[in-house]
Amino acid sequence: MTEETTESLALPVLGMTCAACQHHVESALQQTTGVKSAHVDLMANRASVVFDPQLATPETLVEAIRDAGYDAVLPRAGETAAAKADSAEFDLKARTTLAAGGVAMLLAMPLGAEMGPFDRFLMQLLPWLYAIPQDLIRWTLLIVTGLLMAWAGRSIYANALRGLQHRTTNMNTLVGLGTSVAFIYSAYATIWPASDRQIYFDAVLLILGFLLLGKSLEARAKRSALAALDSLSRLCPATARRVVNGVEALVPLKEIRPGDNIAVHPGERFPVDAVILEGRTTVDESMLTGESTPLAREPGDRVLAGSLNYDGAIVCRAQSLGADTLLAQISRMVKQAQSSRAPTERLADRASSIFVPVVLGLAAVTFAVWLFFTHSLSLALANTVGVLVIACPCAMGLAVPAALTVAVGRGAQLGVLFKGGEALERLARLDVVVLDKTGTLTVGRPVLKALRTVEGYKEVDLLRIGAAAEDRSNHPLAHAIVDYARSKRVTWKPAAEVQIMPGRGLSARVEDFDCLIGNETLFKELSIHLPDTMPLIRPGTTRLWMALNGFPAGCFDARDELRPDAAAAVAALQNAGLRVMMLTGDSAGASAPIANQAGIREFEAGLDPAGKLARIRRLQKEGLRVAMVGDGINDAAALAQADAGIALGTGADLAQEAGDVLLLRAQPPSVPTALRLARATVGVMYQNLIWAAGYNILGIPIAAGLLFPVFHIMLSPWLAAAAMALSSVSVLANSLRLRKWQPEPVALSESAIN
Repeated sequence: MTEETTESLALPVLGMTCAACQHHVESALQQTTGVKSAHVDLMANRASVVFDPQLATPETLVEAIRDAGYDAVLPRAGETAAAKADSAEFDLKARTTLAAGGVAMLLAMPLGAEMGPFDRFLMQLLPWLYAIPQDLIRWTLLIVTGLLMAWAGRSIYANALRGLQHRTTNMNTLVGLGTSVAFIYSAYATIWPASDRQIYFDAVLLILGFLLLGKSLEARAKRSALAALDSLSRLCPATARRVVNGVEALVPLKEIRPGDNIAVHPGERFPVDAVILEGRTTVDESMLTGESTPLAREPGDRVLAGSLNYDGAIVCRAQSLGADTLLAQISRMVKQAQSSRAPTERLADRASSIFVPVVLGLAAVTFAVWLFFTHSLSLALANTVGVLVIACPCAMGLAVPAALTVAVGRGAQLGVLFKGGEALERLARLDVVVLDKTGTLTVGRPVLKALRTVEGYKEVDLLRIGAAAEDRSNHPLAHAIVDYARSKRVTWKPAAEVQIMPGRGLSARVEDFDCLIGNETLFKELSIHLPDTMPLIRPGTTRLWMALNGFPAGCFDARDELRPDAAAAVAALQNAGLRVMMLTGDSAGASAPIANQAGIREFEAGLDPAGKLARIRRLQKEGLRVAMVGDGINDAAALAQADAGIALGTGADLAQEAGDVLLLRAQPPSVPTALRLARATVGVMYQNLIWAAGYNILGIPIAAGLLFPVFHIMLSPWLAAAAMALSSVSVLANSLRLRKWQPEPVALSESAIN
């Protein structure tokens, strides 16, 4: 049986204007033979497709999009520049058409059937205007309007026609139908004029002008919303200084290979992830991790691609290149999250899918009612066009993805990586936040405070054997033993048959001894009696026992310190109305002081990974929505079980980290920052949806003339078009407020300050 292979492709899609367009393109791709999944991003005008290359090709995907009534091109360089050019074209067409519409409105004033006070004032102000023959005005407006419709509105009418050919409807259908009907009736009134036949050339031009102006402003706002991703992509330089035999040579970045030595001068950005070989400096990683304080780096330290070298000349060895760098991984995650679909968006999608057909039906009813009660084709036509052009499915379609796109980009700038819209929404609706202790609340680098031996053993022997056994473990307590042994210049032979028992300890074969190192729980499980001669454990200290060949040999006492900003972060979570708990595999004696210092009233100690998993499940059975904060590898099961998993980024392969949110800064204040940003984003999503829905619910009846019988208020078609353009721009402007969102400052504890 051959293994099925798939490829991924991102296709720029042209001609989409609303959520209905998004739905049509997505459906067309999903129905194409060989396509496994397809998602269309309305904000970025991009389709992400996973397909079987044996059954489908990029060209067939492009054809599927074109057959649906839209256009697509294969990916190419310079898409950003093309997008800017499209925006400039919209802007030019909008300005020209609006100016022409204003002139057309002025020229049409003498054509009115009745003279009002404003007409008399205008006649005195501009007598020459009323001296122009009316037929000349009508025919001039007919020709100018026809030419501008063909030039400025060509894409609108072409998209509407393609939609009709494929039996689909979208915003272009509404605008195209409304302006076409108004133009045809105005042409009829021009060719066969009569006193009761009005012309609407000015309305046609203003409708198109406001629509194009809205598209131009919308394109600018979309570029601003995607600016965070663009800024990430520009961080990495295109060249690098390769050092060979002490000689520097500036070469294209693509020529660099892992292991090459690279020189980085002050003021330059690191081109690759690397380890420093020579020199000392400070680096700015704020664009990657959100850490604004410059960080000191010296030989042996890791530096990241895209970070800024401040003040030292550095020689480093390349490790990760191109797509494997942390910068590239962050960019991919941000891009995937921005194109993901939040649960709230599904509601908007369902509404948008039936929106245009419903509006067409309401327009038909409006026309029939006005014609029946007023017997005026002009009034019926004006109100029908108003209904068609004021309806705006664009705002509904942009309400959620616009907020999500901006928030994901802002989160990346702050060192918070959301893995998608669903993760962000879950994070905003939590009841309980569960925190791991070691490395989350504490510094994560315990220090060995005491080594105690059972009679008959020497400290140096236990230290050597213990370091050999723990040398292959990545647990912080293992590092404490190994670091202490190295500080005493102890050497050891590699251990064999190392077996890790998560949450309890490990076993190994060292110097012909069967070595066992672990907590009291492990020794009780194995029925190894612990000696009573050891001093009591001091509060806040963790004790690891050692047994050789099944008999106790001694113990190691290590102590970890609370992070200076942990207590303030916990207080911020509690002030946000969240219940905060601590779950740890450490002993109660070591955990209680940490919980007390952090201000956590609920904690459970002595839990292995399975115990943490069971506790989270019990909380969920109580109907609580739970977030777990911990190590993305050691706490993977608990992170996966929680409603929202928040993993501390390790700087390794971020894509393999468990959790819905990754914190690139492994610091407690990042947790309330992520929660507050998620809540702010969901708030903006609902504001956008309420605005979009309320706008249409109020605007359509007003455009239909519902207020006319009582208040004698009618909405001109061109005013309806202006309101429609304003709706989409308002949604985008509201979403862009998230670009300036700032986390609340976290105060350090007094001990940290002192």
